[in-house]
Amino acid sequence: MADPDLDFQTGESGASATYPMQCSALRKNGYVVLKGRPCKIVEMSTSKTGKHGHAKVNLVGIDIFTNKKYEDMCPSTHNMDVPSIKRTDYQLVNINENYMSLMSDNGDIREDLRVPESEVGKEIEAKFEAGEEFMVTVISAMGEECAVATKVLASK
Repeated sequence: MADPDLDFQTGESGASATYPMQCSALRKNGYVVLKGRPCKIVEMSTSKTGKHGHAKVNLVGIDIFTNKKYEDMCPSTHNMDVPSIKRTDYQLVNINENYMSLMSDNGDIREDLRVPESEVGKEIEAKFEAGEEFMVTVISAMGEECAVATKVLASK
């Protein structure tokens, strides 16, 4: 018999935070996990096969949340983890003590996301102070979330 205490109403889709991809199949402007961090690939080069027969791929990536630069090298036949990335647009409703009140398309409000300490954060605060209505793009990967961009609200 099934355990009556199990509640499946709020379960995730079961999708993993990352999925494997062969190193040679990665592309510039794609995403990869370097040193345990989700990164956007900004530079990629492949070395020739050496005397042991493996071509090596040299990857340079920028962390999508902190903008730190990471480098890694792996044989082209090996698998690398690729983060599952989700972008969501929210309308900014309010900023209270460095936390944004964001409204999704279906009207749900979330107030658990901080204003980022970056250029995007300054832009969000400036637009909010000016009384503009705009959308905030939130990117989430590997259990982390961050506001990465703003865009003008399409007039209805």
